[in-house]
Amino acid sequence: MASPFTAKSLAFLRALKRHNDRDWFRERKSEYEQHVRAPMVEVLGKLADDFAGFAPEMVSDPRVSLYRIYRDTRFSADKSPLKTNIAAHFPTRGFAKGEGAGLYFEVSPAGIWMGGGIYMPSSPQLLLLREHIVLNQRRFERVTSTPALRKAVGEIQGERLTRVPRGFAKDHPAAEHLKLKQFLAGREYPAEFALSPRFYGELLAVFRAIAPFIRFLNEALPKTGGRRT
Repeated sequence: MASPFTAKSLAFLRALKRHNDRDWFRERKSEYEQHVRAPMVEVLGKLADDFAGFAPEMVSDPRVSLYRIYRDTRFSADKSPLKTNIAAHFPTRGFAKGEGAGLYFEVSPAGIWMGGGIYMPSSPQLLLLREHIVLNQRRFERVTSTPALRKAVGEIQGERLTRVPRGFAKDHPAAEHLKLKQFLAGREYPAEFALSPRFYGELLAVFRAIAPFIRFLNEALPKTGGRRT
């Protein structure tokens, strides 16, 4: 699949970063719809088809996946009204909104990030994840060290504690993983990579490589939200 993003997509996002203003955006919203939002929706449609082959539990639907361009500034010191990227997340069916591990990618003037995991687990969720790793250490190590995952994203990433959390043995074989406060697998690319004919194939390869890692994380977390379409 050739990338639906064009030089006009990046040019618009760069201009938006310079002119982060509602009136400026309102006058150019049709350009945003054509050159930024529409290409992202095209990618989501293709992913919806391709997820069926390796991650049918993932949701790829603009109504669910596509982030709004408008920022929520109520509790932020930064009152810039608009996001300067185009981003989408792909949650797992069966979880409440905002819960569970999933996939994600964004295109911004600064670059591209593609990957997934769980970004801000609560304390109870962290405990469940750590206990799941302890009980399934060998499988966790296999999932996070496959050649496909290592080639696609390298090591599992995320903020971590300086010490093994309380309640777990300091010398546990999975000690370094138990220190994690986030469980992320992803990589960055230059912004111009969004224009490459390799873009979609690379996105698909990253998602395919880390899908087993996402499933492992979700095994530890309760599904309370019902089925999402």
